[in-house]
This record gives sequence, structure tokens and C-alpha cells, in this order.
Amino acid sequence: MEQTVGTVPEVILNSGHKMPGLGFGTAAHPMPPPDQLKTVLLEAISAGYRHFDTAAMYGSEEAVGRAVATAIERGLVKDRSEIFITSKLFITDTHRDLVAPALEETLRKLGQDYIDLYLIHWPIRTKQTANAYKLSEEDMLYFDIEEVWEAMERCSRLGLAKSIGVSNFSCEKLSKLLRKATIPPAVNQVEMNVAWQQRKMLEFCKEKRIHVCAWSPLGANGALWGSYAVMENPILEEIAAAKNKTKAQVALRWVYEQGATPLVKSFNTERMRQNLQIFDWDLTDEETCKIGKIPQAKGFTGHSFIFPNGQYRSVEELWDGEV
Repeated sequence: MEQTVGTVPEVILNSGHKMPGLGFGTAAHPMPPPDQLKTVLLEAISAGYRHFDTAAMYGSEEAVGRAVATAIERGLVKDRSEIFITSKLFITDTHRDLVAPALEETLRKLGQDYIDLYLIHWPIRTKQTANAYKLSEEDMLYFDIEEVWEAMERCSRLGLAKSIGVSNFSCEKLSKLLRKATIPPAVNQVEMNVAWQQRKMLEFCKEKRIHVCAWSPLGANGALWGSYAVMENPILEEIAAAKNKTKAQVALRWVYEQGATPLVKSFNTERMRQNLQIFDWDLTDEETCKIGKIPQAKGFTGHSFIFPNGQYRSVEELWDGEV
């Protein structure tokens, strides 16, 4: 169910809360200095973005909070309710006793008393001393889906998070969570783009009334991982030329037409604005069919979480065969 506010439609989540149907991502490597990132985020708000995706892992929460506060001061938005903020529980804090303190720290950095959507970033748990970018087998601990979700539900009941959800969960892990959950996840945020189309996940989540948010909707362009399978795809090039659109616009429109919310990141003002212009036109059935024939390959396999004696001993175990 959707309603339109300005140019970006809103999705109504199973929690009853509304979420703008296009998000602005804030993960970057290297991360710009806080003042520079704040300026970029203010440009995004000026352009029309109202949904911002951050995480404890990214180191961008403070800049998001400062940008929102400045946008309100300058009258770019009326109040906090006009902005939708997502953040995520880091893998060092995925234990029932650590969830609430981690969320409170996120809220402190954001300068907020609630968050719109709080996600379990990965179905992974490590020691709090672990370096997430260089994990060893000794860092890995057992991740208990049920007890972590119970703690997430407590945060929801306390009003600290309006909606709760997960990220990078397989259909099987979602099924396990749903068997015990009293508050179902509102969102599963997963890698999704024309080169990794997530058909099984989309069908499963539609049936369970869980909304899919798509990270890396334009691919990772080989920065730290991934490939150019999206932005250098000849099928997208052909469709973009025929429709007088950019390849990014075609890729984002495809994600949106699948019923998912793309989370797009560009710190370039022109591309930032172009990426918002995906809601007043359609892909034809023929174009959608061509996109459906693009070869499929997962960009980020999660191999850094795999250890011989760990909870997940293969990429197939991490994703429950959904690779």
C-alpha cells in the first residue's frame, strides 16, 4: 500500500508506520570528514530525500543526526517526523544484554529519542573487541536469533524504535525468527540489484508481509567487493538509451517495480537528484523481461564470516543455500 508525498511514494510497513520508498545510504570507504558528510546530507534533504540509512558500523550516525537538526533549523523540513532514519545493531552487540545499550548509544549519536527503523545488521555475533574488517576465528561467538530478537522487541515496546527488522537474513533465518516472534520484522534489508535479483526472497517476504529494502541497488562497482555487473550491463545501457534515462535510473526503477525500496548512495549532487527521478515512468514488459535474463551473481558473499570451526563453516551455511 502506497501514498505519495512530494515525488517519493511511501510504503506502509507491517508495523503501521510509513517509510519513504527510496533511501539515501551513508556507508562510504573512506568515510568523508563529519562536516563534509553533513553538507552532503543537507544537499540530499534539499534535493528531496527523506529516508536515511546509517549503521553503528558505518560511523555516519552523528553526521546524520547533525544534518537532520540543521535541516529543521533552516526550515528544509518542518520537524523530525518528516525524516525517516534507519540504523543497525553491530555484530559486536548481537547479544540480548547488549541490544538496548547499543541502541541507546546510536540514539545518543543521532541526538534523537527514537529511531524509525532499527535492524540487526547481520546474523553474526563477535566479541566486542573484534575488528569487524579483519575478523579471526577467535573473534566469533554464537549468534542466537531468538534471544536477540526478544531484545529488539523490548526496544520496540519501549518506544526506542518505531519499527524493527533485520538485514542480510536468508528466508530460512527469517522463518526461524518468525516462529518465535511476537513482533514480526518490518523489513529485511538485503543486497539486491539487476545482477542479484533476489526472486525467492521477494516472494517469501511478500507472503510474510515483510518489506524488502535493497542495498547496493547499483552494484558496488568493485570498490571493496562486488563488480561492475550493474553499471556496465549492456541491457541496462540499451534500455537507458531508448528511454532517455541514466543506467542508474533504470536499475533503481527495476528495484522499485519489484516492490522493494532501493537504498542509493551518491555524494554527487547531480546524480543524487537524478536518482530521485524514477517514479513518474515505467519499464515495459519487454524491458523487464530482458532484465530478467541478466546473469546472476551475489556481490558480497560474506566470506569474511566463514571459519572452519565457526557457526558458519561455508558461504552456503551463512546464506542457507540461497547463493
